[in-house]
Amino acid sequence: MRKPFGSRVVSKVAESDYDRVASAAFDADQSLAEMLIAACARHGDRPAFTNLGRTLSFREIDRQSADFAAWLRHGLKLAPGERVAIMLPNVLQYPVALLGLLRADLIAVLVNPLYTARELRHQLNDSGAKALIVLENFGAVAADAIGGTAVERVITTRVGDMLAWPKSWIVDFTLRHVKKLVPAFRIDGAVTWRQAMKSGATLPRVQPQAKADDTVQLQYTGGTTGVSKGAVLSHRALIANGAACEQWIGRLIDPDRDLGLVCLPIYHIAAYTYMLYAWAHGVHGVLITNPRDIPGLVGAFRQYRPSLFSGVNTLYDALLNSAEFATLDFSNLKLCLQGGTALRRATAERWKQVTGRDVIEMYGLSETSAGITVNRVDGRNPVGSIGLPMSEVEISLRDERGREVAAGEPGEICVRSPQVTQGYWQRPDETAQAFFDGGWFRTGDIARRDDAGYLFLLDRRKDMILVSGFNVFPNEIEDVAAMHPGVLEAAAVGVPDDKTGEAVKLVIVRKDPGLTEEILRAHCREQLTGYKQPKRIEFREQLPKSPVGKILRRELR
Repeated sequence: MRKPFGSRVVSKVAESDYDRVASAAFDADQSLAEMLIAACARHGDRPAFTNLGRTLSFREIDRQSADFAAWLRHGLKLAPGERVAIMLPNVLQYPVALLGLLRADLIAVLVNPLYTARELRHQLNDSGAKALIVLENFGAVAADAIGGTAVERVITTRVGDMLAWPKSWIVDFTLRHVKKLVPAFRIDGAVTWRQAMKSGATLPRVQPQAKADDTVQLQYTGGTTGVSKGAVLSHRALIANGAACEQWIGRLIDPDRDLGLVCLPIYHIAAYTYMLYAWAHGVHGVLITNPRDIPGLVGAFRQYRPSLFSGVNTLYDALLNSAEFATLDFSNLKLCLQGGTALRRATAERWKQVTGRDVIEMYGLSETSAGITVNRVDGRNPVGSIGLPMSEVEISLRDERGREVAAGEPGEICVRSPQVTQGYWQRPDETAQAFFDGGWFRTGDIARRDDAGYLFLLDRRKDMILVSGFNVFPNEIEDVAAMHPGVLEAAAVGVPDDKTGEAVKLVIVRKDPGLTEEILRAHCREQLTGYKQPKRIEFREQLPKSPVGKILRRELR
């Protein structure tokens, strides 16, 4: 018997003026593979994903992912439950590879393709990934990182691998020989995407056997210690998020007419669940490989006239700062989402003025399969609110001891929901610390609730720095800085930034008087991906410390 989500409403978001939908896509007892395969069967020859001018139908996604699953199981001999890392930008290979992994009952490890070798090596070691799928643009990083890890086989792919001839050749030639974006690398035993797909087409089909509560994904997030941890997400958790979104949106989206731009990188939990929701409902998704190319993104708006758009504050600002963007036709635009950082009022007001649409703010974490609170799409919301709890989500504001705070008082946001992580991969102590009794997950964020139930973020208990919606933890930045022989002490804090919400400020006590800002920046570029690099560097004679010697970051802030 099917057990649809959304039947137990604990949220005022569901008290809406439009009709609820009866879930045809989300079943509490199915696996993510079963959900997506069923969606492909329902939507057949409808367009599923478009990238760089090539469109794949749901039927093609189904067939190609089945080929890839067969190769993973029979070609690579990967057993159910083993981990495979995906290090790709938003290209057509992503949904094919993802569903292939799910069909083979493998656990996906989503990796930022802009990671340095040090960052990638940690994630591969921590997850124990046996295979890595990587775009050749980042092959040199992978080659430098995989030594000493459990990775036994690497699958390399080119941007043009899923494009039609001759565009595939033109794109790959341009990236490699004109723009010089493919550094030379060598990985012994690496298999190309096309080789894997050709071989998989000849191998026996694979039927997924995973259960709803099995682990399907490791979503890596930071920690207060600065060590990146894998949040264990089950099939049920990710499907629950899609079902909650379905109850929130209602019948606003029409799959026969509507199209969404997938601009945020799919490895990020917000973009990932956004893609899953659209996939389940047959909504055509256009994958934007490089959202930093604002003229290209404006061109995508003009060409596709999307109904759905999701971004962070910096992306909204970048579009608004393009004079050409204001000349576009936004009559199809229905839903604009923002999360990851606090939405700036000036940005929201400018967006409404230019497009005629409100930006709807959502709040969530990697550990909660993305959104757990959201503002209404069918009415006005209080300025500055992160919204109301979504369907099947319970929110409790608690003090340090886990006791509920009085109405109107600030407290840590604690959540209980099918969406919540099962814990951190191979970290029982940190898992135990992340929960209060009764299964309440501690977000580390402080909020208050108004009389209507709306939540307002006040502060973060953690020292996390939020740069354009991405978590940056001070200890990692400090550890990298301390690797330089000219550094005696280092402290990293977040400072306000007009473009990214927050930026990293690095305060240094020098061991070598000759250490300069330029030398330290070059060192950080080698070890940290772009958004983690310090925007400001300050040299001091000493750092503020507590009586026991702990660096007082709050004084530096």
